[in-house]
Amino acid sequence: MSHNTLRSAVRGRVLLPGDEAFDTARTPWNLNIDQPVAAVVHVEDAEDMAAVVGYARGAGLSVTAQPNGHGASGDTAGAILVRTRRLDRIEVDPARRRARVGAGTNWGHVQAAAARHGLTGLAGSSPVVSVVGYTLGGGLSWFGRKYGWAADSVRAFDIVDADGRQARVTAESDPELFWALCGGGGDFALVTAVEFDLFAAPALFGGLIAWPAAQTEAVRAAFQDITDHAPAELTVWLNRLELPQAPPVIAIAAAYLGEPARGRDLLRRLDTIDGILADTRRELSPAELGAIVNEPTAPGPGLLRTELLTALDETAADILLHAPIDPLMGIQLRQLGGALAEPTRGAAPPFAEPYALSLQATGSDPDTVAAVLATQKRIIADLGARVSGRKPYTVLSAGDSVAEVFDTGTLDRLRKLKQARDPHGVFRANFPILH
Repeated sequence: MSHNTLRSAVRGRVLLPGDEAFDTARTPWNLNIDQPVAAVVHVEDAEDMAAVVGYARGAGLSVTAQPNGHGASGDTAGAILVRTRRLDRIEVDPARRRARVGAGTNWGHVQAAAARHGLTGLAGSSPVVSVVGYTLGGGLSWFGRKYGWAADSVRAFDIVDADGRQARVTAESDPELFWALCGGGGDFALVTAVEFDLFAAPALFGGLIAWPAAQTEAVRAAFQDITDHAPAELTVWLNRLELPQAPPVIAIAAAYLGEPARGRDLLRRLDTIDGILADTRRELSPAELGAIVNEPTAPGPGLLRTELLTALDETAADILLHAPIDPLMGIQLRQLGGALAEPTRGAAPPFAEPYALSLQATGSDPDTVAAVLATQKRIIADLGARVSGRKPYTVLSAGDSVAEVFDTGTLDRLRKLKQARDPHGVFRANFPILH
């Protein structure tokens, strides 16, 4: 690759192997993922993104875009990594309840802007995840049970196509590409901005309640009772936490899109369980969603596996909540259902499973990694048919495949579109549609 040719094509900073900052620039959010790339370009704007695509096509390379690399899989050999952090413009139209944001924008900034108008986007649990990457993967929100996948709220994408041309894509202007971008991943175009609906959020209620592990059975029973009767505006998670040098804890996290008094009433059974160690439930602003579970906001060596669970019967509860899980640090059950199980207008499929199960750990030394992977594999095997074998694109991790996300018909349709729109393989998603 010519240093001068690529550097002269863009205004942003270009880093190549051997440059002092190259290794830092190519490193994704999960420090356990090695992300080999041919170059890193910190693009300044959509024109830079178009120039990178044109250069890559001429050089026989591919392009992958990441602000931070939360969904990185490491499948990037021979790719130019486009860092989009500078594309962070946010426009909120409160009258139309719309937002338009650049490809480098994270959810925390969007939620802060929307909250000033009593509005919310379909944000997830972390404020530092990018809106575009999350949405291209479907987007699993605290408010998904009410409003569905984040991809279903999209009105338009601004893109660069495989020929380096910029375009605005809507359901009317290019229905097939719009359908694919709504949950089918980032393998079809470089998205430079996205426009999506916002939703009324005049009041929210939520937080986390924690107990000693001795109360696990009481908390599990309350979790199942609450989720069995929860309105679509309420989403509840169950968390088993075994953090280093801390006593084991069982916790519930919840978010309710509505008046705090009603939210507290829906969760009132939790108040009857003795031994509460912490209770952060309170009225929230949409800008404070990230405070509910306080996920890490700095990169680290994560070892996460997510599956969909078809039932939380006694056997599953014993496996997940009572049996030893060392060296895992946590097990999380996210309530699904509601609009997440209803047909979508994009490629993101609905999921009928009632829970998303996450097996959480950290560590980078080979022995720890091997032990974590073995424990995760054992737990999934023990659960048997209670694990559906399907999962949303937005929770895929290294080693997963798009075949776990889409049914055969959808996958065939996405692959035909990829071959038609990007026959030279210019774009490389974290999880390529042709693999």
